[in-house]
Amino acid sequence: MITAYISIGTNIEREYHLKAGLDAVKKLASQWRMSRVFEAEPVGFSGDNFFNAVIEIQTLLPLTALQAQLKKIERQLGRPEHAVKNQSRTIDLDLLLYGDVVSTELPVLPRSDIYRFAFVLWPLSELSPELVIPKETQTLAQLWHNFSQQQELWPVEFVI
Repeated sequence: MITAYISIGTNIEREYHLKAGLDAVKKLASQWRMSRVFEAEPVGFSGDNFFNAVIEIQTLLPLTALQAQLKKIERQLGRPEHAVKNQSRTIDLDLLLYGDVVSTELPVLPRSDIYRFAFVLWPLSELSPELVIPKETQTLAQLWHNFSQQQELWPVEFVI
């Protein structure tokens, strides 16, 4: 069994797509849990605010199969296969961590978004504050405490 962390985000029909994305990801897992949902202003473009969260799953799927399933879910929920970055989207499912795997090949792991975006690191650090990710010495809680990037985001009430 592998523990994987997946960020989920949407700014189009947010409630619907977040629930649909979560429901689809849960089918890939024997166990799962999710961070709080955060509302975040878009980064790199003007658009509607996003709902973001991080999902932790326990899965038997190999890395390539999990990545393929996440991309399949995105397409099923209306995201174009070759979607451009920095634009509105129905769903974004990014594999952040897959056990202790470190990879420079796609998918690159740990995903650099952990270090770049508050909407990834804050929910990830709340979900597993004591986790030390591969090639790191600080816990996720320490990384969040020392995070310096500015982005407006806040927790929102969201019923699963």
